[in-house]
Amino acid sequence: MTTKQNENTIVVPDEVVMDKIYYIRKQKVMLDHDLAELYGVETKRLKEAVRRNTTRFPKDFMFQMSKRELENWKKQMASANNDRHGGLRYTPFCFTEQGVTMLSCVLSSERAISMNIRIIRIFTRMREMMLTHKDILLKLEQLETKTSRHDGEIKKIFEYLKELLSPPKEPRTLIGFNRKEETEN
Repeated sequence: MTTKQNENTIVVPDEVVMDKIYYIRKQKVMLDHDLAELYGVETKRLKEAVRRNTTRFPKDFMFQMSKRELENWKKQMASANNDRHGGLRYTPFCFTEQGVTMLSCVLSSERAISMNIRIIRIFTRMREMMLTHKDILLKLEQLETKTSRHDGEIKKIFEYLKELLSPPKEPRTLIGFNRKEETEN
């Protein structure tokens, strides 16, 4: 998963970091033990640092999973063939993007800071990708609406063409003026 370059710098592929971002309570979050692993600290130490600085972590920056959420989450992870989280004994802290940013204030090691910068860039890139996909989906929806509207118009054109090409079913009455001279003869 990781390869060492030197004592403070660890190279972790972006995909590995992205796999540690979960969707919990309708938010993208990272769990305390995943962040601790990336930062090279014990989960216990990360939690201690957060508890010493609780004012830096309001509810929209960090929350703690409930026991019920943890059980449901474990079941989902087990069904996804991901057993690395099965051994969690305590409900983890869940950090939003802003919470991850705030962690750089309480964890001051060089590795934690450089990893934090990478994580924030990955969050930003994911948000940009989602916006791009949203724009593409909107364009497709507009195109679908446009073509379905055109389908109806094209059908009408063909109906009118069929009417023009078909001979009239009833004899037509002549319309126009007749001169008296022509009618008397």
